[in-house]
Amino acid sequence: MKWSENLIAATLSMQFLNRMHLVVVPNTKWTGYECDLLCVTKDLRIIDFEIKISRADFYADAKKLKWWNGREHPEKCWKHYYVMPAEIWDDGMIERLPSASCGVLLLSFDHKNRPRVVCRRKAKPNKHSVRITHEQVIDIARLATLRMWSMIERGVAV
Repeated sequence: MKWSENLIAATLSMQFLNRMHLVVVPNTKWTGYECDLLCVTKDLRIIDFEIKISRADFYADAKKLKWWNGREHPEKCWKHYYVMPAEIWDDGMIERLPSASCGVLLLSFDHKNRPRVVCRRKAKPNKHSVRITHEQVIDIARLATLRMWSMIERGVAV
């Protein structure tokens, strides 16, 4: 089976994030910058997951505005992770991360062809991040709901 951005997002959401997070929203700019997957933790903090399906895609990410001026964390985010297939990862890529605070999650398939997520490097928390408000959580949940209904309407989800 070949990895796609949607399969990676679904695997991450269903197997890695489902018990420790309140809301997971794909493809949003809620933080002011594009997030492939935005998660709200139970203690109301934002985690930004950037999904990469090629090395070139990973290398290009450091040029995004969210890393402008040597930022350690994207705006409004408590943690930031890169998520990619294990087969494209090389330990030399750690030096190419846009920040020393970024974490890395690698995906592979086990011997029964089931996807699995392995944490290669834990993200360092942003000590300056603030918890979001309940109103902001409701706004993010609204986005998640709209995305779900949009996908159902297009016949992508059942």
